[in-house]
Amino acid sequence: MTRSLDSAKGAGFSRDTGQGVAFGLAAYMMWGCFPLFFALFQGVPAFEVLIHRVIWSCAFLAGLITLLGRWSPVRQALAEPRRLGRVLGCALLIALNWGLYIYSVETHHVLQASLGYFMTPLVNVALGMLVLRERMARLQGVAVALAVAAIAIQLVMLGELPWISLTLAFSFGTYGLLRKQVRLDGLSGLFVETLLLLPLALMTLGWLAQAELSHFLDEGRTTLLLIASGVITALPLLAFAGAARRLRLATLGFLMYLNPTIQFLIALWVFHEPLPATQLTTFVLIWIGLALYSWSAWHAHRRRSAPLTASR
Repeated sequence: MTRSLDSAKGAGFSRDTGQGVAFGLAAYMMWGCFPLFFALFQGVPAFEVLIHRVIWSCAFLAGLITLLGRWSPVRQALAEPRRLGRVLGCALLIALNWGLYIYSVETHHVLQASLGYFMTPLVNVALGMLVLRERMARLQGVAVALAVAAIAIQLVMLGELPWISLTLAFSFGTYGLLRKQVRLDGLSGLFVETLLLLPLALMTLGWLAQAELSHFLDEGRTTLLLIASGVITALPLLAFAGAARRLRLATLGFLMYLNPTIQFLIALWVFHEPLPATQLTTFVLIWIGLALYSWSAWHAHRRRSAPLTASR
């Protein structure tokens, strides 16, 4: 009887894990393919795409929250204005990240965007040490040092910083740092963030329309794409939420690298962006740093789970 219960639990665990991996792959593949979508906005400035992304994300998420009956955490958050400061900070950071990402696709700098998202885990480690006073493992320190060396090489050899990569990495890393301090799930949190940005987005849209600079109703194709930008923002988040409920954090961490890898391949094979030796060196150093970081995280996870396994 006990054996049959154990096997049933094992089957349930395997089924949940399989579903979690499928959700995680779907989320990171959708995020990775974002350059293909945003490349369709020919002639539409990045900031205009951004304001429509905010508006239609907010509208789509409002409908989704209504459908799922998840208004309670949203009402609680809005009922305490003093606690909305961090949420507003998150909103501004995610808007900066979204806008710069759209700009990187528009200006054919997808490789830089890919590098930024490869760097994000290492930026998270550095921010954890500097802001939260977390202790950095030796391998993590080496990984961060390699990332700094990669940026320094690009600065010396090319005479310029990869500012798109750095801004994307630090904006998303800081967003994650603030987001941990906000008691809202991913869906409710993103809705409140876009809701706080909505007045500014609507005012900007009104100004564009008044100045006859808006592309919203120029063509049916452009109109549909701008509306769809809100939907494609929310779908990967829902898939990610499904993965996060079913998978360990370590597994999600490894799947995370799928997003910038797909962007990297799209930049090379679809957009045919050049990859000079200096930039390739930067990527290689970041990849080595990520390998060390992943090994350190996996080793730490094994150490934490070892006593639990032994006690069983």
